[in-house]
This record gives sequence, structure tokens and C-alpha cells, in this order.
Amino acid sequence: MNAHVGKAVSRGAAALFGLVLGIGTASAADLVISNWDGYMPKDIAEKFKAATGLEIEVVNHATNEEIMGKLMASGGKGYDVVFVSSPFAEVLNNQKLLAPLDKAAIPNLANLYPQAAALAYDPGNSFSVPYSWGTTGLCYRSDLISPAPTSWWDLLKPSDAVKGKTTMLATDRWLMAAGLLANGYSVNATDPAQIKTATDTLIAAKKTLLAYDDTTFYSKLVSGEAVLVHAWDGWCNYGITENAAIKFVVPKEGSDVFVDTIVVLKSSEHKDAAMKFLNYILDAKNHAWVAENILYKVPNKPAMESLDKALFEKYPNLAMTPDELLKNELLRDLGPAQKLYSRAVSEIKAAN
Repeated sequence: MNAHVGKAVSRGAAALFGLVLGIGTASAADLVISNWDGYMPKDIAEKFKAATGLEIEVVNHATNEEIMGKLMASGGKGYDVVFVSSPFAEVLNNQKLLAPLDKAAIPNLANLYPQAAALAYDPGNSFSVPYSWGTTGLCYRSDLISPAPTSWWDLLKPSDAVKGKTTMLATDRWLMAAGLLANGYSVNATDPAQIKTATDTLIAAKKTLLAYDDTTFYSKLVSGEAVLVHAWDGWCNYGITENAAIKFVVPKEGSDVFVDTIVVLKSSEHKDAAMKFLNYILDAKNHAWVAENILYKVPNKPAMESLDKALFEKYPNLAMTPDELLKNELLRDLGPAQKLYSRAVSEIKAAN
């Protein structure tokens, strides 16, 4: 198991702002950074200080929803830099809580793939820096399931041999995405009728599941308790690390594109230091750490080109090009329709 131990939880649970609220605490550091546990090198504070002379304090949030609750309650006070997934960055920007990026202070933005500078939620990277990106699909035991899965329906209407040996992600956007995509709809659908169809599909699928699982699904594959699971590509790689028979496939109906981003709070009194931190992260060597240790793709061209080619052979989804990745659909802020998703997931979970 690599250093990236808390990521699945980062993809959140139910409603957008549904967790207990709190605010950041005062710090003597030059920067207070909130991130998911294990999502940066453990010695980043020491290395960043050696490179810049600046002190940073890293605090952790378990989920997007947790840090969103804190930021919305405090207006962002107490934090300088925060890691959030792109729909949440979009919300923060719409709420005018984010500072514009000082691009002159971040020359390493040039390391981003052109596609990463043209993402629909923030074209031109005006308020966010993409840190990692990927997609969601089917992770399976190629030695225990035949034929190999190719469709969301292989998960949602499994064969008798597979029933009771599948898991699905429990978080709103990814659970609903499977039902929406299987029925030919957008992962950002807001039509109540489409959401209802997807809900009905997922209620029916629930009867065939071993579990909803956002954190240990790859372990279930390794043990053989499960043979087919709904998974983020990077987390499927953790299973591949332990058993080479585990494979990942994007279903033929397509999938989502998720982007984990770094943003700077408008309330920060240390914006110059924050821009230096963003530039430090975007250094090719520093950004490559993410792919090497977390096994998620990064949108940094020289960082990806620097990786040992053996990584791509062992973890084929790491070799997915930006164009291949972006054939899938970028997750966007749903606005008021988020309540429909939360309500639908509650209905699915409560169904017998």
C-alpha cells in the first residue's frame, strides 16, 4: 500500500454542505494548507522551506464536504490554500471566496498540458490549479470473471455468477453517474425524469451488491470476496499492486472526469506565499511524486514524461493520454440539482 491512504473518503458523502461546521485556527506559519491525508509528501513542509524559506502548516480534511462546510461557515478565514475537487472549486468561485491566480508568479503553469488549461469549469486556470485527474470505471479480477466486463450494465445487472460479488461507490456523484451513464444520460444531468430513471436502476442493482464501498473495495478484489467493483482508476491501481490479475476498464458508455484542484482563498493574507506554493507543486519533479506514489495521473506534461515507463506497463490506466481521458465527461457543479442527487441517494440507500 502506498502513501495515499485517505483518498476515497475525499470523494465525500451525502449533501454538499452537510457536515458539522468549523473554522481554521490561527497559525504562525506563512501558509495554512488543507489537504486530504497522504496526498502530498510527508516531508513537504521541510522541502518547501528549504526551497523558499517559507513555513507551512498542513491540516487534513477527510472529505470535500467537510472542508466546504468550514469554508462556507468562515468565509474562508483560517486557510490560505485548499485542495478540493473541481465541482467544489467551482462552487467556491461562484461564492466569490477564491482569489484569482497571479500567473506571473506561477511560471510552472506552463508545465500543464494544454487540455488542463482549458477545462470547462475554469478555462485558463483563473482560480484553480489542477493537481490530479482521472476517471471512474470497472475494476475486476480477470482470472475470476469471464467474459471481461465492458458496460455499466455488467455491474448493474450482473450475471448469476457475479451477483453478490460486486461493490459500488456510495458517494452521490459517482453512484448516480453509474445509473445515469448506463441509461445514456449525462453525469451532470439535472432533468428530474432522468434522475428518477437512474435512481430506479440503482435501486434494482442494490439487490445484487455485496456492499457499497468507497474505501476497501480493492481489498475485496484482492481477497476474491468481490470480482467486480466500481472504482476510481487510481484506487484500482492499489489492487493491481497486490494482484496483477486485477484490471481496469472504462465502460463503453463512457464515464466521468474528476479533477482534484488547488485553490487560494480570497481571505488569505499570504497570497504571495500561496502562489509560490502553487509554483512549487507544479515543478515537474515535485508533481511527478503524485503519480509515482498515489498512482493517479497528473495534468503536468513534463512530470508524466519523466515517469519510469515500467509504471505504465504495470498500471495501464496511468498511460491514458489527456485526449483519451477527456473523451469522458467533466464533473460540474450541479447547483440546486445537487439536492435531487442527495435525495435520490438517500432513497437508494433506504430501499429494501
